[in-house]
Amino acid sequence: MNSILITGCNRGLGLGLVKELIKLNNAPKHIFATCRDLAKATELRELADNNSNLTLFEVDLRNFEYYNQVVNEINEATEGCGLNVLFNNAGIAPKSTRISLVKEEDLRNTLTTNTIVPILLTKACLPLLKKASKRCANIEMGINRAAIINMSSILGSIEDNNIGGLYAYRTSKAALNAATKSMSIDLFPHKILCVSLHPGWVRTELGGSNAPLDVDTSTSTIVKTLMELNSSHNGGFYQYDGKQLPW
Repeated sequence: MNSILITGCNRGLGLGLVKELIKLNNAPKHIFATCRDLAKATELRELADNNSNLTLFEVDLRNFEYYNQVVNEINEATEGCGLNVLFNNAGIAPKSTRISLVKEEDLRNTLTTNTIVPILLTKACLPLLKKASKRCANIEMGINRAAIINMSSILGSIEDNNIGGLYAYRTSKAALNAATKSMSIDLFPHKILCVSLHPGWVRTELGGSNAPLDVDTSTSTIVKTLMELNSSHNGGFYQYDGKQLPW
């Protein structure tokens, strides 16, 4: 894997993924990471200062007009080699849970961040992903060729929903899963792998302090799982450890 773009890296899973990738013996030549506020991303900035293969983008991903600038800078940095992996990790979860507490603003903001942003960023990055896939035509489908990884959640599974609630978050992740499936069909001719991934219930700001997994366990396992993805996984929904999940 020559290059990867990960969104939402100021803390939590995004930051954890950056750390794990940097530690690899065969670390990517280019790791691009986004965050909304570099001033608050102290640990991420320190990583960038000490690792020349890490490039940071300070961007609010809801500012869609900024995407072309990101794409152009990645294209320049990779010297026209394209982008091997787009990891749509950034996401939010409102506190409202039951139907009586749902707010229009929560629905709109969550759907925008968790669903619309990954779709439009994927659209913007397609030329880079296609370029990488074409350049690596002799390599099997996977992250070493070209891949889109959408960070989903088991809470987006319709079949697994047995307790209800969480309207904004559930619907945004179910919609993201639907988008992943469509991407896998539309981009198959270009041999771009598309997968939805559930990181597990992790102790992050979003997951809460009662979650059974720590960030390091989740992200280190995710990286191992990414390495094993191939054409048989295209259009699928998987847990951080590779277990297939119900839609």
